[in-house]
Amino acid sequence: MVSAGEVGLSVVAAKLRRMSRGDLKNLPDGLPAGRLITPEGADSPALWVSDEQLSDADVHWARLYDIRRETGLYPLLLDGPSSDPINLWHDEELWPKAIADIDALDAADVLAERWRELMRDDEEALSLAPAGTTDADADAVARHMAEGLGEVDSWILGLVPADRGADTLTVAGWAGPWNHIRTVEVSAVVRSWEERFGARVVAVGYDVLDLSVAAPPTTIEHARQVAAEHYAFCPDNIWQGIGDFEEYASSLVGAQRWQFWWD
Repeated sequence: MVSAGEVGLSVVAAKLRRMSRGDLKNLPDGLPAGRLITPEGADSPALWVSDEQLSDADVHWARLYDIRRETGLYPLLLDGPSSDPINLWHDEELWPKAIADIDALDAADVLAERWRELMRDDEEALSLAPAGTTDADADAVARHMAEGLGEVDSWILGLVPADRGADTLTVAGWAGPWNHIRTVEVSAVVRSWEERFGARVVAVGYDVLDLSVAAPPTTIEHARQVAAEHYAFCPDNIWQGIGDFEEYASSLVGAQRWQFWWD
């Protein structure tokens, strides 16, 4: 038989779980004009977004980032196609998945599989790079990056009911890299980067992902290992970016911003 005390504890635990995920019905004060977005086929909103691009989105982002553990809502700077940046987030063409789908994945397995697909004639397997080391505060690095992005552009402000930035991509239903890697796989890998390199999700575009990085590689040897992960994760960074693996690896040494773009 279950005691009244045990029932009470289970109710409290359930409430805490709901609180940890955030509640879009109880939005924080001080938000600009915006709306809740419920993707087609979904039972509830996946995110809140501002109605317009904001010149002070970075200011809102910093405040909301600082209270994210209290609200359970993680802020994002959002962008879209240059021809129509607003409608990407307003037209409800998003495909959210459950956080449990991320939990079921292992970042090492995801990257190893993508590496095998790209390197069919290469028998060398991909192993995860060692964690970075730094005295930098990951949250301070994220705020600094958001401030810099706000100085050069206007952004749509977003709020997603998730505890960590990696999970927002799946919870919101973003599908930017759909032609190479599933969004739940992106979230699994970014979780690993959060833990190993102090990465934080700051900005998300139509097919672009911007991370701040508190503990980037500081040697070229370490950077090559990280670059291999980036190649498995987003080969377009090299194929249609720098074009050379060694040059790309060199660019990661000390870099506190990682940007990914999928064609």
